[in-house]
Amino acid sequence: MDMNIFQALVLGVVEGVTEFLPISSTAHLMFTSSLVGLAQSEFVKTFEIAIQLGAILAVVALYWRSFLNPQMLSKILVAFLPTAVIGLALYSFIKAHLIGNTAVALLALGVGGILLIAFEHWHGKRTSADHETTSEITYKQALIVGTAQAVAVIPGVSRSAATIVGGLLLGINRQTIVEFSFLLAAPTMAAATGLDVLKNYQSFTSADVGVLAVGFVASFVVALISIKWLLSYVRRHDFKAFGIYRILAAIAFAFLLLK
Repeated sequence: MDMNIFQALVLGVVEGVTEFLPISSTAHLMFTSSLVGLAQSEFVKTFEIAIQLGAILAVVALYWRSFLNPQMLSKILVAFLPTAVIGLALYSFIKAHLIGNTAVALLALGVGGILLIAFEHWHGKRTSADHETTSEITYKQALIVGTAQAVAVIPGVSRSAATIVGGLLLGINRQTIVEFSFLLAAPTMAAATGLDVLKNYQSFTSADVGVLAVGFVASFVVALISIKWLLSYVRRHDFKAFGIYRILAAIAFAFLLLK
């Protein structure tokens, strides 16, 4: 076993907090693993992917009605297609060369922060739909948002940031694209987790299952809180603060991990 219960709990909390915020959960899990003394072994990499199931369950628990709406579900699946194709085609490369790559994650985290601030400065001068809902998102918009999400196969980019920025560029209401990002996370993370577990489950031990369960439960509970907080936050604020945080976090992680 590569980790203990405490380490699994810490990583589960970090996943729950960061998965739906535009700050890259993948980068934070990588850096947190290093800070708590975990090497980026195959099990740790799989653990960091698998505990996303807890965050997925939080989305399903809060938005289960949307997943029972055939039209909404079809739009979510259309948006999921670009990431599915790219993720499946590049799975081996991503797992071997991107996941766990500190330099790539640090660069993407910092540059992403700068771009997020610049985007919000520019976008703040534009207007978006005032009363749009997720049901009003078109199939074309869904596909474009999904294509934007696919950029997040690079650690540190942030799936939610890519999805939200893609939607805002299309003129979709801020709260609406945040909610659509939550919905799109479900098939995206479920597919990533399922593919990885399918390829690596034979290497798991009974002790590994125990720490996975701890990480899963922690990410589920904390993700519920994080989702509700973000929805409240975007009603009054833009994402510049997250851009500033990303830059500071990249500098702090670089100092701690690369010194």
